[in-house]
Amino acid sequence: METTVVESECAIGSEERLRLLPYRLLARYLAAPPDRELLDLTKGLEGDDTPFGRAVAGLATAAADTTPEAAEDEYHALFVGLGRGELLPYASYYLTGFLQERPLAELRGDLERLGVARAEGCPEPEDHAAALCEVMAGLISGAFGDGRLGTQKRFFETHVATWMGRLFADLEEARSARLYRHLGTVGRRFLEIEETAFAMVDGHEAAVSVGD
Repeated sequence: METTVVESECAIGSEERLRLLPYRLLARYLAAPPDRELLDLTKGLEGDDTPFGRAVAGLATAAADTTPEAAEDEYHALFVGLGRGELLPYASYYLTGFLQERPLAELRGDLERLGVARAEGCPEPEDHAAALCEVMAGLISGAFGDGRLGTQKRFFETHVATWMGRLFADLEEARSARLYRHLGTVGRRFLEIEETAFAMVDGHEAAVSVGD
């Protein structure tokens, strides 16, 4: 499986690669606290004079000023807490106000059609923001689905655009967020770019159903 993923990524173009990397970065930060390796990688990122570029530069600066221990404490306060964290990064919660509701069932159906299964031993439901970012990365790389832009658009509009921008906006305002406040800005700006790009996808290709 690993070999297949590497081969498929070699086949994608530079534009797709630029979309792939932010999804992977977001997935890693949302799935677990960043370790020293990830913080060092992040502080080396360079932005430009666009809203997204400035957000990336802000995250890089924040990562340079953050220790793994501080990042772990912040992650725990935001997403774990005593009983629950400050934020609940699940599609079902943002769309219905409750966990493991209909959005999760619909997502599981689409994931099954794409041939994507939850990793063995993973305690989180599939509608966690980190998992959805990983799926988008897999759709772009060709690891999942048919590789068509229309399939990516359908999944994005159904399972990501409906709520994740609000999560990132909440992360920007969260009381416990310091490093993650900047991650929220990166995520929100990146999703804005994705929405604009998908709006230009040819209507015929966009009509392709997930998993078809």
